[in-house]
Amino acid sequence: MLRRPAADRSFYRSLIAIAAPIAMQNLISALLNMVDTIMIGQLGETEIASVGLANQVTFLLHLFLFGISSGSAIFTAQYWGTRDLANIKRVLGLGLLSACAIATIFLAAGLLLPKQLLSLFSTDETVVVMGSQYLIIIAFSFVMMAVSFTFSSVLRSMGNARLPMYISAFALLFNTALNYVLIFGHFSMPALGVRGAAIATLLARIIEVVLLISVIYGRKLLLAARLREMLSFDLPFCKRYLRTTLPVVLNESLWAVGVTLYTVVYARMGTHVVASINIASTVERLAMVVFFGIANAAAVLVGNRIGADEPAEAYKNAVKLVLLGPLIGVASGMLLILTSPLILSFYQVSPDVTRTASSILVVYGLVMPFRVFNIINMVGVLRSGGDTRFTLMLDITGVWLIGVPLAFIGGLLLRLPVQQVVILIIVEEFYKVFLGIRRLRTRRWINRLNVAEQEQAGQISSLADQTAAGQQGQDEENQGKGCSQGTQQINRSDADTVHQASGDRITDHTA
Repeated sequence: MLRRPAADRSFYRSLIAIAAPIAMQNLISALLNMVDTIMIGQLGETEIASVGLANQVTFLLHLFLFGISSGSAIFTAQYWGTRDLANIKRVLGLGLLSACAIATIFLAAGLLLPKQLLSLFSTDETVVVMGSQYLIIIAFSFVMMAVSFTFSSVLRSMGNARLPMYISAFALLFNTALNYVLIFGHFSMPALGVRGAAIATLLARIIEVVLLISVIYGRKLLLAARLREMLSFDLPFCKRYLRTTLPVVLNESLWAVGVTLYTVVYARMGTHVVASINIASTVERLAMVVFFGIANAAAVLVGNRIGADEPAEAYKNAVKLVLLGPLIGVASGMLLILTSPLILSFYQVSPDVTRTASSILVVYGLVMPFRVFNIINMVGVLRSGGDTRFTLMLDITGVWLIGVPLAFIGGLLLRLPVQQVVILIIVEEFYKVFLGIRRLRTRRWINRLNVAEQEQAGQISSLADQTAAGQQGQDEENQGKGCSQGTQQINRSDADTVHQASGDRITDHTA
């Protein structure tokens, strides 16, 4: 009689331990992004639009990296359920190679073809030129973004959600401070405008990756893998990794291209529309931060139970989480609607842009419970069981068969107001809810990805390695108690974390 309440308390303690640091990290990010947008907005609507369009390239890269790290995190969460540290380091190596390769391609495109890329989104020559100046500078941060993204994702999958949070928060604060100095020319510095914002972003990325690597290797955390350990994978291991990861990467890339077409529609509707969407999306991040953490926690709490061969417990955890998220989403959506006028009052833009952004935020608030369900169910639950092909099908059909056609019909053919175009695009969310619930109930998404390694000698770390890893993890946890850096490892009963991407993915859905 008493075991179930005790188990529930343990579950919710684990949920808070995982979700809270990620939610806090995203709250800081959302607040500082809003401050950055306000700063750039003081330069004018053209500047907001140019930075927003240039960031679409970063958005595309971000989703590629999210796909790679999501695939890596699926494996890491299950491997960490059995404390298989050797295979976690192999996953880290494959993830770094893949992420850096993609980032290098984006770097070359950003440096060589900035105007051509931005011309795909807008015909406003002033916006394209200004956005190109911004893109050329931030392109140098792409490879560093890939490195920090991969390490942070794997760290969270091993239960260390606080270290990425602290370092990311510091980098964001540093970025905001530099924006203040470089955009407006304070402290005897020249006023660089949009270029100043780009330089601040680049320097913040450098600080972030240097701090992250320094702490991981300086404190000899479990993830401080040697190059030989990261590259010790063989062909069968690569095939298993790619079989799960490639559908996620394909999912994110096709989804990203589809969502980018929304921006094309908005840009063709006018610069003021792009500015309104950019502002509304920035404000929406504030309301979504809790769900970013819950989505990460869902992937870990469910993935760990699958990896430990406890499918019934995994399903119970999944149901709890997909019900909890939308319930909180109702309150969060209402709060977004009620507070949006106050938040928008800080933006120095035209009354037309303010009114448009306000009405868009009303739409976002009303549909928030459905969007929250989808992100927790698809990115958190279904993928944690390796069900990446179904989520690929569901995501891509939603965007390409529903969202994109309705956006072009409403925005360019019927020339509807942007608020109505946003409503048409959001129809895809209801489609995903319907099919997502059906898939969840079948339980066919529950797949153990670490079985092959357990059945093949040499593909799983030895018992001695696992014992040593467990002892080192306990030592790190003991050392981390009370430490402001928060680098301690969470006990197995406290579960582990998978990826932040869910958060950023929602954030940029309508940007």
